[in-house]
Amino acid sequence: MTTDAYFAELTDALRAAGVPEEQIGRTTAELRGHLAETGTAPEEEFGPAGAFAARFGGLAPAPGEPDEAAEHWTWTADLFNDRRMLAVHGAQGWEVEGLDGLGRFVCRRAPGVALAWEYRREVTAGHRRTRVLDELTPEGWELCGEWLVYGYFKRPRAATAGPAGTLEAPPAAPHRWLFLSRRGKAVLAAWCVLVGGAAAAFFIGALGAPGLAIVIALASALSAVYTSHLETAAGRARQKAGAADRG
Repeated sequence: MTTDAYFAELTDALRAAGVPEEQIGRTTAELRGHLAETGTAPEEEFGPAGAFAARFGGLAPAPGEPDEAAEHWTWTADLFNDRRMLAVHGAQGWEVEGLDGLGRFVCRRAPGVALAWEYRREVTAGHRRTRVLDELTPEGWELCGEWLVYGYFKRPRAATAGPAGTLEAPPAAPHRWLFLSRRGKAVLAAWCVLVGGAAAAFFIGALGAPGLAIVIALASALSAVYTSHLETAAGRARQKAGAADRG
């Protein structure tokens, strides 16, 4: 299957799953950017289009009868900041139950003595998924959510720290829900400038509704591709640094 045919099938499957058009455009642009960096075929990297699209339809499943007294909190971060914020919030006792249809972390925290949590993010697309699960499951890591080509894993810190992995007096739930890095803010600011200019042109009559939609879609696609490129470059830098340390 060619790349264009794969993404045509993926787009149809996402649309059938109820994913908004703007999110479809952003998602496919990010995936195309990832393929451009890796040089792999889409079906090899992501698996069948229909099965891959099923991950993005609707909200994450409910965890099943949580304690009514538990705290609940949903938040999000960009790809440059998600691991750092997962570490911060995991140390405060927040357990990720899943990712919703917008890629936000849906969390809960048990009342009383809460467990601290450890998190990690891995590429789980296509053939990598089984290998990553086989490597991490024996170490106590549990898959708690997937977004695009990434899988997020959790385990209680008590698994490695013993009694030190519990919190008797966790801090109050944060008031914020959005945590952006400097690079994430820069990308968002550029997107806002482009879309804001297009909206202004639309209201003064210089740009029609189709043109406004095209500008928004292009701005979203460009920001997604640029974000994917920066994250891929950062990942390669971390791999080289790790190899140098081991050497």
